[in-house]
Amino acid sequence: MRIEALLLVIVLAPLAASVLAGFLGKQLGRTVSHTLCIAGVAVSFGLSAWVLAQLVGGRMEPFNGAVYTWAVSDGVRMEVGFLVDNLSALMMTVVTFVSLMVHVYTIGYMHDDPGYTRFFSYISLFTFSMLMLVMSNNFLQLFFGWEAVGLVSYLLIGFWYKKPTAIFANLKAFVVNRVGDFGFVLGIAGVAYFTGTLDYAEAFARLDLIVGQDLYLTPGEPTKAITVICILLFIGAMGKSAQVPLHVWLPDSMEGPTPISALIHAATMVTAGIFMVARLSPLFELSDSALSFILIIGATTALFMGLLGLVNNDIKRVVAYSTLSQLGYMTVALGAGAYAAGIFHLMTHAFFKALLFLAAGSVIIAMHHEQDMRRMGGLRKYMPVTYWTSLIGSLALIGFPAMSGFFSKDLIIEAVHDSHIEGAKYAYWCVLVGVFVTALYSFRLVFMTFHGKERMDEHTREHLHESPWVVTLPLVALAIPSIFIGWFTVGPVALGDFFHGAILQSPDGPLAEIAAGFHGPAGFMAHAFAAPAVYLAGAGVLAAWFLYLKRPDVPAMLQARFATVYRVLEHKYYFDWFNENVIAAGARSLGRGLWKRGDESVIDGWLVNGSAHAVGRLAGFIRHLQTGYLYHYAFAMVIGLSMLLAWLLLRS
Repeated sequence: MRIEALLLVIVLAPLAASVLAGFLGKQLGRTVSHTLCIAGVAVSFGLSAWVLAQLVGGRMEPFNGAVYTWAVSDGVRMEVGFLVDNLSALMMTVVTFVSLMVHVYTIGYMHDDPGYTRFFSYISLFTFSMLMLVMSNNFLQLFFGWEAVGLVSYLLIGFWYKKPTAIFANLKAFVVNRVGDFGFVLGIAGVAYFTGTLDYAEAFARLDLIVGQDLYLTPGEPTKAITVICILLFIGAMGKSAQVPLHVWLPDSMEGPTPISALIHAATMVTAGIFMVARLSPLFELSDSALSFILIIGATTALFMGLLGLVNNDIKRVVAYSTLSQLGYMTVALGAGAYAAGIFHLMTHAFFKALLFLAAGSVIIAMHHEQDMRRMGGLRKYMPVTYWTSLIGSLALIGFPAMSGFFSKDLIIEAVHDSHIEGAKYAYWCVLVGVFVTALYSFRLVFMTFHGKERMDEHTREHLHESPWVVTLPLVALAIPSIFIGWFTVGPVALGDFFHGAILQSPDGPLAEIAAGFHGPAGFMAHAFAAPAVYLAGAGVLAAWFLYLKRPDVPAMLQARFATVYRVLEHKYYFDWFNENVIAAGARSLGRGLWKRGDESVIDGWLVNGSAHAVGRLAGFIRHLQTGYLYHYAFAMVIGLSMLLAWLLLRS
């Protein structure tokens, strides 16, 4: 099979399954529909893994070519094309594997839902959209995949369309992402304007046409064009990857079914921004100012969004805030110039975050769709598989030594520590303190859900049992890479030349020094015990144990003592309040003003109705001049003739 045909199969298999399940789901039935969708994603995963193995083994060269030309305008080619190198092959494999696990899990989770086949159609379409994004070789296709994942996320977050909160959440996600996408499309336009192409390779070869160019955003104040373009592109990433202040949509996306929460938060959509910055690293490496901006935004997100997980009691939202925080860590790595570390954490995070979301969904099934952790407790003995897999995911999330998250998270902290980008010191303290915060909210969830006193009602307790195999099998399958993947990949992927030719990293960047001192994963782990991160994670676990098992009365005392701080966290730093009462209210007031004063008063009142009234008044005046008396007309003729003679005499 030719490589172009194979890549088309990878992309189109989920799309074909989505179309069949979406349009013929009722005729095909549930079993056939989910079998088609699972088979489509399984084919994509198998072929993606094969492509990755071929590339890593040196049996295949990276592919970069167009498969379809849509249009050519003024020399700019608009194409569908694929760029498959180690970066995109890794992303393809991770996306399709996590998607496959979510597809299998959905059989159990959505079993009783009337929209069963529709949901399978949506998640397969989501997988297709993400594959188009990560496999693109040009900005136009990147933007298509970018908007497609946004559209399908809108459909999935609002899947339960009769639920008002779900409709509000999907509209919020759609609107917030439009803000980011506006910056993103301006950034793409800037690249096309200066380089005259939408193709990645051609644009990277013409970057000298951007370097040295200035843009005048304010009169008399030049700004480097490369900095403006990079920041605009990153604003798109801020929307998709939920960075402050465009993060507000992501916690509310929990209104969708749990499988889609896992898919959005683990391997698709929110990782799109991280992938995009890494893919466009040749651009971002030319602007230290843009990297500094990325670093500060990522650090702020990593720490301050993690703090929100400490006060939330919804099991899915706690995991959602952990996603926000970990996306901040990935963004910090990008800002520090450690792109490989950011993608490495993206990979490890995909496994343990999907695991945590699916484990939370397993708990929700057992609790009859109760999501408040204050009504749980003691579930360990009822749900052993869910408990142990959830514990594995939590240990990976906090960076417990030898777990996958340990290698990727510790690498980011070390890279930021060694970075010389402006803002690196602030970022280092944010990610370091974030380690303690992550451990505290992660094990708060574990202890409140699986340990301690049983706080559910008697009816729920009587019916508690482990979830069916279609739910627990994906948990076990995701737990395995959550434990081992970091151990085997930290050397070649994060510190080796795995991304050579796919990502441009400075040879004297922060990862270079770490790579020089790397002597295997065991040595890396031993070295970590000389740094504070491991001990901060341990302190976070101990604090969670003390607060939520040993002395469960203390959190209420702390809440009363630090009421102001608690209120700020509970209201999520008032971002939602500001958006609703300032931005949205201001927009509505502006709209009403333009409607009342602009449309009704000026356009309708003065221009449309005013001109009609003026013509009517003029006609009424002229009507009075038409009396019908002959002597009036004769008098008017005499007056007119006199005026004409006077004018002629004056001219002569």
